[in-house]
This record gives sequence, C-alpha cells and structure tokens, in this order.
Amino acid sequence: MQRYFVTNELENDNDTLSITGENFHHIARVMRMKESDQVFIVFPSKKTCIAAITAINEEEVLLNLVKWLEEDTELPIEITIATGLPKGDKLELIIQKSTELGAHKFIPYKAERSVVKWDDKKVIKKIERLQKIAQEAAEQSHRTIIPEVHYAASFKELMYDHVHYDYVIAAYEESAREGEDSALASLFQTMKPGQSVLCIFGPEGGISEKELLHLQEMNAKLAGLGPRILRTETAPLYVLSAASFYFDLYKNKNR
Repeated sequence: MQRYFVTNELENDNDTLSITGENFHHIARVMRMKESDQVFIVFPSKKTCIAAITAINEEEVLLNLVKWLEEDTELPIEITIATGLPKGDKLELIIQKSTELGAHKFIPYKAERSVVKWDDKKVIKKIERLQKIAQEAAEQSHRTIIPEVHYAASFKELMYDHVHYDYVIAAYEESAREGEDSALASLFQTMKPGQSVLCIFGPEGGISEKELLHLQEMNAKLAGLGPRILRTETAPLYVLSAASFYFDLYKNKNR
C-alpha cells in the first residue's frame, strides 16, 4: 500500500480529504489508482490513517478515512546528521539510508577538506533534490516525518546551529586509535526521550585540525566508531544503526 505525506490535518473523521499536486500525480497518473483503492496518509501531527479513494478528478483525489493507525516508527531521540560534502553520489546515499534508519534532519556542509564545491546558484536545486530523496525514503520506510535538509556553506556556519541541540558529537578517527570508543555508547545512555544530538562527520579526509579546534571550543564530544576505518558514507549509518539497536531493541527489551 502506498504512503503519502500531506500538509493539512483532518479536522473531523467524517471530513473528505483532498490530495493535489505531486501526490495527486503519483496516485492518478503513476499508480493509476481507482475508486475504493486504499493508501496510507501521514499528517503533520505524525498521525497516520488508512484512507480510501472516493473520487479522482482532473487535479484532485478525494478520500475518506477508513481507520486510524497506532504507529511508533520514530527514534525517541532526534539525530541530526551533519556531513562534509562528499564526492559523487555519496550524499544521496547517506540521506536515503539515514532516513530509513531514523535520522531527524540533515545538514550537508562545506568542510575544509571537501573536494566538492557547490555553486551558490545551484544550492536550492540540490537541496530540493535531496529533500525529495528524503521524502521517498520516509515513505518507503514508514516514517511519520520527512527529515528536513539544510545546507551550511562552512563549518563555522554549521557551528552557529549547535546551540539548538542538547548534545554535539563528532566522529573522529584519532579517537578510535587512542582507544576512545565509549563516547557514543555513553551518549546514548545519557540521552532522554525528546532530546537532540548533532552528529558531525567529515568528508573524505576527515575533520581538519582547524575544525577540531572549533569542536573542542564548544565542548563537543569526540567519538571513535569502532576499530575499523569507515568510509564517509558509512559512518552516519554506523551511528544510526547503533542508536536503533540501543533505543529500539536493547532499551525497549530491558524496560
């Protein structure tokens, strides 16, 4: 069954739900659905329902509520993935897979060691494409939110945002070499439901010495991600998988 995010709430259970725009095009033109076909609808409040199509017009699909669903697919903490611009299509992979694993937000940033440079004139289009990837991944993985994608033109700009988070942690290869592999586990044990963490990852080549100084000035935690060296596109998935194991499986089981 297809899943669609809508921007308006359903005020009353008996109200008719109207879908237009891209979702309309996908339902009517791509999937070629018909009356009585059912879909999942996710509202801004994160509530999800099953709705049945009652009519398909030229620019609008009308649906009625079938039943509300009780879904709990989100991590209890909010993890923002900030990654230095990587080469090729690695950023698309990071956003797609990280959305599936529960990331709350993304901030690709221009790092000191980023080989890739974004043309200022193309930033909006690039973010729109990445946002679309996040939406499709959220639909596929039955998320109840679509992670937002924002761009930081420098590491300094990224740092301006750190005050909005309860914790900041950076993946730093040297921490693993020095045997510091407990910072991530300690962080998860400390965090409470509803709290947020900004997880920072460097591009190919890692975090620079200058960026490291900025992190130390703001008392960010430096974390090794195990004894193996991870690619820039693998590191965020490691952190999110660890969070999913701890909060979705281990902690729930031991309540």
